[in-house]
Amino acid sequence: MALEDKTLTCRDCGQEFTFTVGEQEFYLFHGLQNEPSRCSECRTAKRRDRQGGGYNQPRQTYTVICADCGCETTVPFQPREDRPVYCKECYEKHRSSV
Repeated sequence: MALEDKTLTCRDCGQEFTFTVGEQEFYLFHGLQNEPSRCSECRTAKRRDRQGGGYNQPRQTYTVICADCGCETTVPFQPREDRPVYCKECYEKHRSSV
């Protein structure tokens, strides 16, 4: 089966883009069965949006009080009321005791 470049339409921006023979070979080699539905610019934008806007934005942190030692610390997740939150040192102690 001879491959040839295909012209596809991006589902996000509506622009036509070329699905090259090289890209098709990559898809076949990796077992990908669906053709791309977005152009490379829209794929990049979608990936950036999924990652929270890129690598240059600071990660949101939350200030909490450690459930063991009572010191103030920050964590990269929003704590829930029904679960204890530990500082790094206390977390390591709890993790190693499990």
